[in-house]
Amino acid sequence: METVFDSLVLGFSVALRPDILWFAFLGCLVGTLVGMLPGIGPLAGISILLPLTFGLDATKAIVMLAGIYYGSQYGGSTTSILLRIPGEAASVMTCIDGNAMAKKGRAGAALCIAAVGSFIAGTFGVLMLTLIAPPLAIFALRFGPPEYTALLTLGLIFLAYMSTTSLVRTLLMAALGLLLGTIGIDVMTGHFRFSFNIPELGDGIGIVPVAVGLFGLGELLATPSHQVVGDVKSPRLRELLPTREEWRQSAMPIARGSVLGFLIGIIPGSAHIIASFLSYAVERRVSKHPEEFGKGAVAGVAGPESANNSASTGAFVPMLALGIPTGPVTAVLIAALLIHGIPPGPTLVNDHPDVFWGFVASMYVGNLMLLALNLPLVGVFVNLLRVPYAYLYPLIIMFCLIGVYEVNHSIVDVWIMLIMGVIGYGLKKFGFDPAPLVLGLVIAPILEMSLRQSLIMSDGHWLIFLQRPIALTLLVICVGLLVLSATSFVLHRRDWRAKLAAAETSES
Repeated sequence: METVFDSLVLGFSVALRPDILWFAFLGCLVGTLVGMLPGIGPLAGISILLPLTFGLDATKAIVMLAGIYYGSQYGGSTTSILLRIPGEAASVMTCIDGNAMAKKGRAGAALCIAAVGSFIAGTFGVLMLTLIAPPLAIFALRFGPPEYTALLTLGLIFLAYMSTTSLVRTLLMAALGLLLGTIGIDVMTGHFRFSFNIPELGDGIGIVPVAVGLFGLGELLATPSHQVVGDVKSPRLRELLPTREEWRQSAMPIARGSVLGFLIGIIPGSAHIIASFLSYAVERRVSKHPEEFGKGAVAGVAGPESANNSASTGAFVPMLALGIPTGPVTAVLIAALLIHGIPPGPTLVNDHPDVFWGFVASMYVGNLMLLALNLPLVGVFVNLLRVPYAYLYPLIIMFCLIGVYEVNHSIVDVWIMLIMGVIGYGLKKFGFDPAPLVLGLVIAPILEMSLRQSLIMSDGHWLIFLQRPIALTLLVICVGLLVLSATSFVLHRRDWRAKLAAAETSES
């Protein structure tokens, strides 16, 4: 512990230098703005600004780029809560209850809880990164393709089990997402699949147009016309802060989201996205009032927002300790280190302690900066709701179109967004939850790759999943969840029939 303390002292001596503080602030500010703009996302923001870091030293470059990454997790919640448009893919779950709270006049409270939850989770993640990065990274190294396949399968089934809607409906939406995820070039054979000879679909269907279409346009289409011209009351000062009851309701979801997010974050994949989905599912399952979810539940904002920020921090564990990227964003950050002559991996701590510990310490400072940036602006953000819907909705559609087009400068993405908007409208009308569809689309490439790699390793024998202890354990948990769900369905059906029979007997 003394060694860690001494190392942190070294880190803060680097992170608190005025020039480092400036680049940390710049990264946090840009990250917040990037998160708020639909379609941009942290990957695009970091990629655009990467060339600007060539003249900087490695510490300044990695501090600024990392600030964009975890700052975007903060900013993504703003448009999700106020406009029901996920500014960033990890904010998809925040749309559901965050926007419902805004419609009840609690937009300020939702933004406040999101900011504080993000700060607590981010700080917790950095603390865990400081203390237990090496052993966790070593454990994550034991995961091969069979383990990833089993883990992602568990993620889908766990989400379906935790959902209060029908298990079959949830799995159906996830399966549709997986199906959409197979569109594009087969990475192993190079063949185009299900692309209808449209070159723009070679890279597959993007998450951004799907998420913005389902949760942005879908919401607009489903909104009754009388609300479009309705009056919006100006928020009062006391409505900008959460009540004591709302703080109490958000305490445990923030704690659970912080732990769950960090544990998921160290596993390669789109961890911050998956963490927010699972956190929402867990909160809905453990809640005493699950019927409130989707209608403005505080836990539906606090849990996912905490989870995606904690997962973003957890993703730095294998990146810094092993040099293994856990996703596209960390891959770009590794590239930034390599460009500046700093090889990430086990030698980073010993060979470049100022870079490693300066980066870790800057994340403590960065979380404080983000809190200071976001809380004072809550009142400004909430004033967006004072704009009449008749003017606001065309602006929302315009930002959706521009944001989606700017990702790849592709008109095909715009058409995908429009189609998904119509599908989102239909799903809402028929009571389907579109969130599992997005999750299926996110994990489809990783799941397919790990499954095919597993079968190549075993010459096509499926027994490989039963011969590896970690994969077997995860699959046993999958089967257990399906059995529990089936048992619950049968018992519920039996109770329903018994009540119906009793009612018929009493009438006769």
